[in-house]
Amino acid sequence: MPNEYVIITDSGSDLSAEMAAELGVEIVPLSYSMNDGESIPGNRVDLKQFYAELRAGGKATTSAANLEDFTKVFEGYANEGKDVLYIGFSSGLSSTASTGRLACSEISEAYPNLKFYAIDSLCASLGLGLLVYHAVQMKNEGKTIEEVRDWVEANKMCLCHHFTVDDLFFLKRGGRVSAATAVVGSMLAIKPLLHVDDAGKLISIGKARGRKGSLEGLVKACENTAIDPEKQVMFISHGDCEDEALQLAEMVKAKVGSIEVRTGCIGPVIGAHSGPGTLALFFLGTER
Repeated sequence: MPNEYVIITDSGSDLSAEMAAELGVEIVPLSYSMNDGESIPGNRVDLKQFYAELRAGGKATTSAANLEDFTKVFEGYANEGKDVLYIGFSSGLSSTASTGRLACSEISEAYPNLKFYAIDSLCASLGLGLLVYHAVQMKNEGKTIEEVRDWVEANKMCLCHHFTVDDLFFLKRGGRVSAATAVVGSMLAIKPLLHVDDAGKLISIGKARGRKGSLEGLVKACENTAIDPEKQVMFISHGDCEDEALQLAEMVKAKVGSIEVRTGCIGPVIGAHSGPGTLALFFLGTER
């Protein structure tokens, strides 16, 4: 008889504590520090305060989860006789997934009768969260750990991430846009449209005039590529702009027809680079 198994992710998924508890997944934290201060695990943060500090000019830096963090979590489940499926933050944006894979490899040697699988999702924020959500639904339907692992590997390239930011200077700081683009774009109210590509990296795919235009651009991307949208649960993450996230959710329901759109706040690990006012839409599509 197969062992019981658990699904684990990291805080690059932006799953809230409440949603993680609902799904029954454990989250290994990445960390951040504000203005070169104390390093704080990403799951122990007041997000309102975090974004207030960013708006006030604070500079946040982030760090990947370490091997000790992963080993402690994995070993805890190993001692309970449970197999582990870890679905990790994109290797295009962090070394966290690679560290999780190393931890799986090392702990497998100590527990040869158990299974430890690690997947580099090439996903980020609630895109990773949505992939984990689908994995949990399959687990709850009675699928084996291998069946869930194989589905995630086969479908992660269909997990679409489309997003826009309100302040180009956060992307400039991270080297995503040039200083000139940030200045001119801010003056002309140009909002970039970006996505996470097949390598798990952020790239620009267009631009819109004004905030309303950028939201319409996100919905249009969904209309163009979503697979059976009326049957899908979709996720939206936001950089402390919940009202606009709810507005985007209503636009998606009206124009695309999703059965459910869930929203959540972007955590500090991603928010440090995308800034306040970021809006992102995640769904399963024909291509990224």
